[in-house]
Amino acid sequence: MLTIGELASYAGVTVRAVRHYHAKGLLPEPERDHSGYRRYGADAVVELIRIRTLAEAGVPLARVRDLLRADEEEFATAVADIDKRLRAEIRERQRHRERVARLTSGDSLALPPEVVEFLDRLRALGVDERIVQVERDGWIPLAAHAPERVPEWMARKREQIADPRFIAFYLTLGQALDRTDDDPRLVELADQLAAYLTQMAEERGEDYIDDADIAPPLAKVMDTLAFDTMPSARRLIELLKQRGWTGWTKLERVAATRDRGGAASGLPRISGGGLGRR
Repeated sequence: MLTIGELASYAGVTVRAVRHYHAKGLLPEPERDHSGYRRYGADAVVELIRIRTLAEAGVPLARVRDLLRADEEEFATAVADIDKRLRAEIRERQRHRERVARLTSGDSLALPPEVVEFLDRLRALGVDERIVQVERDGWIPLAAHAPERVPEWMARKREQIADPRFIAFYLTLGQALDRTDDDPRLVELADQLAAYLTQMAEERGEDYIDDADIAPPLAKVMDTLAFDTMPSARRLIELLKQRGWTGWTKLERVAATRDRGGAASGLPRISGGGLGRR
C-alpha cells in the first residue's frame, strides 16, 4: 500500500495534483487507516497515470472523467480522436518552427524564391543596396496582391536584367542617389532614362510595355516607398516629365490622348513596370 506521496511519485505528479483529482472526482479517495493515513493500491497508480496522460494531452478534466467511465470500445475511439488532434497540432507546431527559422532568412521571409533570386542578382551586378531595397519593398505588396502573376512579372524582369542598357540605368541611378536636386548627373540620368523608355516602346511595342496592370492605390504605395528611400527620385520624375514621360510606378507619355478604354492612343505607356518595377 502506498502513501499519497508515494503514489504521486510513482505516477509522476505532485501531491497537490492528486488532491486536485480527488476534488474533481477523477480519482477515488481511500478511507484513512488506523494510523490516520490514506493508503493507495496499485490500481490507483494505473488510474492516476491514465488521468495524467489524458490531461497532458489537453483533454479537459470533465472529458477525462467521462473517458475513465467509458467502455473499452468507446475509450479506444476517444484515444484515436485525441491522437488525430495531437498529430494536427504537431504539424501546426512544425509550421510555426519553420516560420520562426525563416525570421533569420531575410528577403525569403516575405517574398517568393524567384523574387529573392532576382534581388540577389541585382546585388551581384553591383546595383546600389538602396535601389535593391526599393525593389524588395515594392515586390512585397505586389506578391501579396497578385501572387499568381509573380512568375509572369519575374520572367520579364529576368529578360530586362539581361539588357546592358537596363543595368546601366540602375547603376547610374545608384550614383545619383546622394546628389542634390541641381546636380547635372540627375539631368543625365533623366536623358538616359527617357531615351531608354522611348527606344523600348519603339522596339517592343505598346503591348510589351503596358501589361503589368497595377491598381492605382497599390502604385501609390509603391511610389511612396521609392520616394522615401530615394528622395532624389522626385526630382528625377520632374526632369523626366520635361522629356515626355511622367510617373514612377505607372509611367506614361505626357499629354497622351486616350481612347475609350483609358489606354494611351498612339503613344506607348509603361503601366505597372515603372521605374521601380521595370
